[in-house]
Amino acid sequence: MPAAELASNKVVDVISRLPPDTFSEICLHILTYLCGQSAGVDSAVLSNELSNAGTSLNLEDLQSITRCVLLTFRHAGKHNLSADDLVSKLEEDGSRWAKPFLQVIHKLWSEHSAEVQLQQEAKEMLSIGQLVDMQWKLGMAVSSDTCRSLNSPYVMVMLKVADPSGQICQKSFEMTIPQFQNLHTHFKDIAAVMETV
Repeated sequence: MPAAELASNKVVDVISRLPPDTFSEICLHILTYLCGQSAGVDSAVLSNELSNAGTSLNLEDLQSITRCVLLTFRHAGKHNLSADDLVSKLEEDGSRWAKPFLQVIHKLWSEHSAEVQLQQEAKEMLSIGQLVDMQWKLGMAVSSDTCRSLNSPYVMVMLKVADPSGQICQKSFEMTIPQFQNLHTHFKDIAAVMETV
């Protein structure tokens, strides 16, 4: 990927309106994910944390910043760039990075680049989504459009999955009780096998 594609002027302008320590906090969340210490970057959670710290940033801008920084760090990891090389590329790409933000990137990349590069190599071998959370609840369908008296129990399953890009999405589906019991049995088998590894 050419250096010019790393960051658009619009995203850099949004970043430049932030305090450098807020930008540093966003970068740390992203690096935590890239180092394999979290399942993904949850923009909603990050937005709440920033809001509680007194920084208002709409979700769309936060997601743009997250994508930009993820792309930047992944590009640097893929090409084994040093912190100096990364900052030079960002300065060359014409996107008007302010010096305090380049210093944040330089400092954080110096500290975390080796770990990110190792994690990227491992993820390239296994590029599937990761289960972050699973919740379920029992319900009872009492009627439907076609049947007045169903009285049929079901289980609603909600999954949070981090896709390989790091974005967390939610999926939900319904199962019959026997299907859910079968799923439970499979999870117990998986857990037993994992304990032996």
